Amino acid sequence: MFAISRPSDYVIQHFITQSQQLALSYDQIGVAREKEPTFTHDEASAVIGHGANTFAAAKKALDQWRQFDLGWVELFPGGASIEKDTNVAVLIRHLGLWSLHGCRVLYHTGNREEGLLFGLAYGTLTNHAECGEELFEVFLNRESGEVWYRIRAASKPRAMLARVGYPYTRWSQARFRRDSIAAMKRAMG
Repeated sequence: MFAISRPSDYVIQHFITQSQQLALSYDQIGVAREKEPTFTHDEASAVIGHGANTFAAAKKALDQWRQFDLGWVELFPGGASIEKDTNVAVLIRHLGLWSLHGCRVLYHTGNREEGLLFGLAYGTLTNHAECGEELFEVFLNRESGEVWYRIRAASKPRAMLARVGYPYTRWSQARFRRDSIAAMKRAMG
């Protein structure tokens, strides 16, 4: 959904409610982990801190969707669960327009309570301009003590505007990865 002004809270909630009835916009759950050749794959990662306390904070940040604290991107509803099958809406402001995109939490990696890795992945619904999946992970390097944040994405344009504006779409995706890393670093502050 594209709009020339920011959608109201009512419109966003209605969008999320309608999203619950929608299917994923692709068939292969797990494409962010696999190298499915029909998708464009991207990955970005960075050290966001050190030590077990930072790793615990990083897991909590993912649990609270802090990787979306970007200013130009918002996730709804606020405080959404990261449990499997939770539907969320991603609101993006770009080029003076607003767009709303439906996603569903599909799976987790690692373990939230123990282990050295934790992550969650969501997939795009049929009301999303793109088609694909994003996987957000944090992990602790046992040897160095470094805490890493990583985004893996598999995508392809689905909506006409995403196809026509593909160079801009790719630029926005790269900006999202960069800004998301910065948001996770801030969350560790």
